[in-house]
Amino acid sequence: MFKIRLLVTALTLAGSISVASAWETLPTEAPAPADNATTAAKVELGQMLYHDPRLSSTGTVSCASCHNTMLGGEDNRPNSMGVNGQTGGRSAPTVWNSAFNTVQFWDGRAASLEAQAAGPVTNPIEMGMKSWDDVVSRLKSIEGYHAPFEQAFGKDAISKDNATKAIAAYERTLITPNSPYDRYVSGDKSALSAQQVRGMEKVAELGCTHCHSGPAFNGPGMFQKFPVIPDGYWEAQHHFKKDKGLAEVSKNPADEHLWKVPTLRNIALTAPYFHNGSVKTLDQAVTLMAKLQLGKNLSKDEVADIVAFLNGLTGEFPKQKIPVLPGTPGSSLN
Repeated sequence: MFKIRLLVTALTLAGSISVASAWETLPTEAPAPADNATTAAKVELGQMLYHDPRLSSTGTVSCASCHNTMLGGEDNRPNSMGVNGQTGGRSAPTVWNSAFNTVQFWDGRAASLEAQAAGPVTNPIEMGMKSWDDVVSRLKSIEGYHAPFEQAFGKDAISKDNATKAIAAYERTLITPNSPYDRYVSGDKSALSAQQVRGMEKVAELGCTHCHSGPAFNGPGMFQKFPVIPDGYWEAQHHFKKDKGLAEVSKNPADEHLWKVPTLRNIALTAPYFHNGSVKTLDQAVTLMAKLQLGKNLSKDEVADIVAFLNGLTGEFPKQKIPVLPGTPGSSLN
């Protein structure tokens, strides 16, 4: 995983990339690993597990609690709330289009959606289960889960590995294509307004696409230092450097303040911004990124143009149904 950080220097020092290579439409299907092909049975099971708060110690927190698919794929909180009202130090990333991330979590510590799905369940602040053995025992005790697991994976299939595979399979369906931007790039020149086109051109001119490149505007699995340019005033306001990012995982001082490049898709819906959720508005986020990453002071008009363009990255959300979870008639698990 940490080899990915080598891309940081290469891409930061690269020259301006061409518009032709920068502007890519979002695929309508996500690639799946060889050992977890996407099937309807897995997706249906995964959607149930994703929305089931009984995967938490208190029976109150599900994956959807922090990554709400009825909204922008997160919870619009600076810091997500887990079991017993606890909050962590980071803002929940969106689950929409997460299938196009090369690594998961802000610090990139998970190499796949499957690995990511396993983490929060046993995190003491998030979902708080003591172990995945306890999770599996709980799932086995719910009779209504036996058939969905069997349909997806075969007999006696309730396990950590299969539960996380099912959740990942469901998450790979959470794709938001056909945004105004996608339609514009595909040839519909009326899909973006004149202001949005100016913003699109400004994004390329400033070099934002050095990092926010590719169809998901999240780069080729790279990490980037944030902030690049020290600023005592803004640090005092937002405490960006309090969290050391990738170095919290790698324990390597060279990795301090390196972060996975987040997607810009649907960014208009995912306030507040940055890893600690300390910036409330998109226009302020744009202003700070230009100042702290590029050393640029943007005018109000330039910020407004870029924000207008970013609003054009809001895609079409596939309809979500509320899954009916298997009950435990006559008894409680908590």
